[in-house]
Amino acid sequence: MKFMKLGSKPDAFQAHGKYVRYVASELETDVTINVGEVKFNLHKFPLMSKSNRLLMLLSKAGEENEIDIVDFPGGPKSFEICAKFCYGMIVTLNAYNVVTARCAAEYLEMTEGVDRGNLIFKIEVFLNSSIFRSWKDSIIVLQTTKSLLPWSEDLKIVGSCIDSIASKTSVDPASITWSYTYNRKLSVPDKIVEEGMNFRDKIDSVPKDWWVEDISELDIDLYKRVMITVKSKGRMDGKVIGEALKTYAVRWLPDSFDDSVSDARTLRYRYLVETLICLLPPDKAAGCSCSFLLKLLKFAILVGVDDSAREYLVKRISLKLHEASVKDLLIPAQPPQNTLYDVELIQCIVSRSLMHGKCSQDTKHEENGDFILGHEHVTLMNVGKLIDGYLTEIAYDPNLTISSFVDLSLSIPEFARPIHDVLYKAIDIYLKEHLSLTKAEKKKVCGLMDVKKLTTDASTHAAQNERLPLRVVVQVLFFEQVRAASGVQALNNKARDTSNSTTNTDEEWEKTAADGNKSLMKQMSRMKIKDEDFLKNGKLLKKNSKIPKNGVQLLPSRSKRIFDRLWVVGRGHVENRSSETSGSSQSPTSIAPGDTKSFGSSSRQRRHSIS
Repeated sequence: MKFMKLGSKPDAFQAHGKYVRYVASELETDVTINVGEVKFNLHKFPLMSKSNRLLMLLSKAGEENEIDIVDFPGGPKSFEICAKFCYGMIVTLNAYNVVTARCAAEYLEMTEGVDRGNLIFKIEVFLNSSIFRSWKDSIIVLQTTKSLLPWSEDLKIVGSCIDSIASKTSVDPASITWSYTYNRKLSVPDKIVEEGMNFRDKIDSVPKDWWVEDISELDIDLYKRVMITVKSKGRMDGKVIGEALKTYAVRWLPDSFDDSVSDARTLRYRYLVETLICLLPPDKAAGCSCSFLLKLLKFAILVGVDDSAREYLVKRISLKLHEASVKDLLIPAQPPQNTLYDVELIQCIVSRSLMHGKCSQDTKHEENGDFILGHEHVTLMNVGKLIDGYLTEIAYDPNLTISSFVDLSLSIPEFARPIHDVLYKAIDIYLKEHLSLTKAEKKKVCGLMDVKKLTTDASTHAAQNERLPLRVVVQVLFFEQVRAASGVQALNNKARDTSNSTTNTDEEWEKTAADGNKSLMKQMSRMKIKDEDFLKNGKLLKKNSKIPKNGVQLLPSRSKRIFDRLWVVGRGHVENRSSETSGSSQSPTSIAPGDTKSFGSSSRQRRHSIS
């Protein structure tokens, strides 16, 4: 920290109690100056020789020799600095007291016209030659100016500090030789290794956002002015601006917010959030991360920021939704909503994001007619993955309506959801937490997914899930059988000619489905024979029966009944698949195996309609 010493005489100021200050001298004091609650017993001549205002005040005082100064800038402490300078006593100026001394000297009119080398001149030299050239001193001085408004503003100290700070933020990091604060976690390329690194290497390792933590200590009004000046210079990257705003928000916004916060503090938070929103970098594609924007939106809702600011945030978020995490989307709902999270807000953001993606989709077409997935296509797939994860979180909410769940799921286009495992998990959770759903409602929820897009693990789980409608389980079992048959066929084709890759057409799919049904019926025949053997021997099947050596696994009674239905369906509809298996199928996720019972009734006693 820079400092300047003025005067050469020892400090002779002494205190008598808390509110009386005097100069220890052989000469008796002849004037009393009241500054606020403190009385200064001083001598007229030293004061009048340096201060034009004191000269006029003491001349008017007459024989009373006592004057009152009510609105003195900086109060008694700053007056004492000026008084010591008048006596020629040692005074040390630094970044913490230079502004108050400058404002006090201006009030007392300690100019060059009164005495050459007066206090105003010396302070101006110190500010311009030392303070404004120092990074941290400029910030400290700027912080002290707030309590001295409007004096510090009129004397252009505030503006000079802001210009000095903004100019230094634009300096090439390789040219920075001064100290700065950087407590945030550095990325591997930016991390400064203290040991084994010379001074030149440390300078080269200065990150671009080296300055953001130091200025985050400023009050919001001063911070706003600094950031506006930094942006006006046009040399700062939008990402660095975004990092600065994020750092300031972390510094001043609380981690949580509730109704117990006072109105005054709520107003302060509201003004802070509104200021940060107006300071967002203009480049919507870069700058602030989506995670930070969502946190800002969350807090904006909590403190009651106006609709225009929230609308602006929603617009910015929709352009970068693919960068968000599920945790970022969990924004608490506000009255009169009775859900845990604001699903309507997320629905709005998703709709805007998809609309933007549709308008700017850059899918290209190759010469052979195949599509190349462009950047926008991949972005929408990331959004689909994000929303599926969000659905698994909100599915636990008992107050979440089926329409909200279904509408949000349907907002994602089919191509953006190539795998339905996470969606299946969300559906299963929703069915588990909403046991009062009717059969039609369960069918509607399960209709969101396509069982052909489930992985093998998810299909295995779904086949044993008793929360799913029977029709969905049948579809899962059927397409698993088709998938298995298709895999065998693909291996055979590859063995014949490894140079030719095959793609199933509709006719091949029908053939594969027929083969799958034949294979399924053969397995069921073996299972029925084995069942008869068990019954003859009087053995009871247990829940956790082991897999026999021949590989046939005994399934729970519900799955056995499903196989019986597939037996009937497969016999009559191999060529033309029934409507139950032709549509998109769906299935949820928690394991709920049914009780295993012995196979009792034949396929002829089963219903032909599967619902």
